[in-house]
Amino acid sequence: MAKKSVLPKILGVVAWLTGVIVSLAVGFAMIGGTLTVPGWIGGDSVAMIAGWIVVVTTVLGVILAIIDAIK
Repeated sequence: MAKKSVLPKILGVVAWLTGVIVSLAVGFAMIGGTLTVPGWIGGDSVAMIAGWIVVVTTVLGVILAIIDAIK
């Protein structure tokens, strides 16, 4: 039987971790006001709400992924 490579799993984890870091960076930038949306869309308040949605869903996704990996 051929031995399966662990490289695809490692690359998957690296890509997932990169996505989590980028999502949190964007979310916190929107919350902090560094990253905004145009005023005609809603400006700072919409950006802050969207930022919190991004942060909460990212954290929830991390928790669910950890639970799934433990099973």
